[in-house]
Amino acid sequence: MSVRYRCAACGNRTRFDVVSSRRTRAFWHFTLGGEHSVDEEEVLADEVESVTCRWCGKSGSIEVTVETATVDRSPQGPRAATNAPV
Repeated sequence: MSVRYRCAACGNRTRFDVVSSRRTRAFWHFTLGGEHSVDEEEVLADEVESVTCRWCGKSGSIEVTVETATVDRSPQGPRAATNAPV
């Protein structure tokens, strides 16, 4: 499932300023030299606070759409659906 935005004022579907708060739990791995890398990260909470259209600057006209992924259940897999040569 993915979230997409659309500005009803100007029709923009690609450029938005999104302000969000994210709470995570991460496993930090430190080297003996003191450098660190994140080996695992789990998102505990993610809240979008505001969305503003980058083209026209409006925030009150943003529409949210949720797209769900489709599962291919054909016997031959994805190639059968597109008629691609085998």
